[in-house]
Amino acid sequence: MSVPLVPPWVKPLTLAFAPGPMSALLEDAVGKVLDAFRYFGHQVHDPPAPDTDLLLTTAPFAQPLKWRQALLFTARRRFGLERTPAILTLIHASERAFNQLLEHFERALEKSPVDPSDFAFEDLAPNAFETLAEQGRRGGPLLALERLLQAQAKSIRILLFVGDQTIREAYLFDLVGAYPRLLLDHDEQSFYREIALRVTSAVSTDSVTDHQVVGDLIPAEQWRALAAPRQMIQAARELGKRQFFTPTVKIANLVAVPSVGDVIADQYSEGCFATWEPYLPGLISTITGSARPVDKDSITLDDLAVIVGMRPDGRGALVQHVEDRRNDPPSSEAVEMIWMDEPLPRVSISLNGQSFQVPVVRSKLHGHRGVAAYHPDFVEYAPLDMPYYQYPVSCSTEAQARGIYQAFSRAECLRHPEDPRQVAFTILPGHGVVIVEKWQPEKEPFQVIWEYMDLGYLEIQSRVPQGMLMFVPGSDGRLHLRDLMAISR
Repeated sequence: MSVPLVPPWVKPLTLAFAPGPMSALLEDAVGKVLDAFRYFGHQVHDPPAPDTDLLLTTAPFAQPLKWRQALLFTARRRFGLERTPAILTLIHASERAFNQLLEHFERALEKSPVDPSDFAFEDLAPNAFETLAEQGRRGGPLLALERLLQAQAKSIRILLFVGDQTIREAYLFDLVGAYPRLLLDHDEQSFYREIALRVTSAVSTDSVTDHQVVGDLIPAEQWRALAAPRQMIQAARELGKRQFFTPTVKIANLVAVPSVGDVIADQYSEGCFATWEPYLPGLISTITGSARPVDKDSITLDDLAVIVGMRPDGRGALVQHVEDRRNDPPSSEAVEMIWMDEPLPRVSISLNGQSFQVPVVRSKLHGHRGVAAYHPDFVEYAPLDMPYYQYPVSCSTEAQARGIYQAFSRAECLRHPEDPRQVAFTILPGHGVVIVEKWQPEKEPFQVIWEYMDLGYLEIQSRVPQGMLMFVPGSDGRLHLRDLMAISR
């Protein structure tokens, strides 16, 4: 039996189990999951305590759980906790039930237009079909199934077991729509320990969204004179034409629950982008979609924020507000966007006869998309460190920001500004892609990226790899994605 590699950001956890509805097979699986956590030194308490980091529970497959039963909404009151710990809901499906639901979504998604009745499930909002269909087009039937289970179980993190007499496989679902699959072959201990490590790695990393406002207000007159804010609006339109961003996912469009904003954001928008403004200096970034709905294809000046640095403790970005603007917080990926500049060189550019020293990266684009192929003469792929492919982490976390920092710090085209390749990217398994471009002052921000998309130098796809991947040479001179974790049924 192989010894699993523990990700460097993993920390000791205290967890508890609060049972809900479950089958005999699920009851057995729960015990083995808890044993796997104990194997790695985590503390399992009964009942939950004030220091509980992770609370496990159970729910039925494809059946609604009333919100008064869902621990996401009731754990604090039920167990006298001051904060809501991370909640992981374990669900068991028979192979027949699982495959029938997948096949149902597959047939439903083939229809154009979709039939709302195909997406009418108990306890879902009347217009839930819009979100389920859109998510299904993005990630396939499995992502539609994932969103259904999250809505019915009232839980973001789900561990789905599939099997009849014994567990055959498991899927891990999260907020951004990851669905990595683990197969149980002959080594049951390794299977459950892999699950424990994956869950621990996701829960261990801290959020880096505690942004701090610094400095004086940027005068309205100075803001109006800057080119980058208007260029961001134009870039949004151009990226929208190429369907890079997917629509905002609104919780209320899936399921109606009271006070949802008390435990999770009412919605989240997929992706963000930012460009450097030399005259500030600082990054002009899109705001966080959790603050309010933001259509990334059609932003306004009130949908922008200014990032001028990173907090010394790394817990968030340094933000400067603008006079006479809403000044909502920047994207949850603000830290990753500003931090990646730290290890990279700066370059000299000339604008309107004035010289500036600026980061080698001009513009940064983060989206929940994948890359099908790229041309290595024009684009560089910057892989993450190995643990990120086996133990993916989610958005707005320190581990993800560090992974992106490390990946781009190794990109040859960024370390050596004279390298002719103008674009670099990295893939975040189960999450999406981060694309950056170098400076070409004669072009608009992001123009190099969207032109490379049009020329096929960077081919974007809707599916995101869920783990290990590689790019292999094709007859067209490009390198093409080989998803080593692709699911075939």
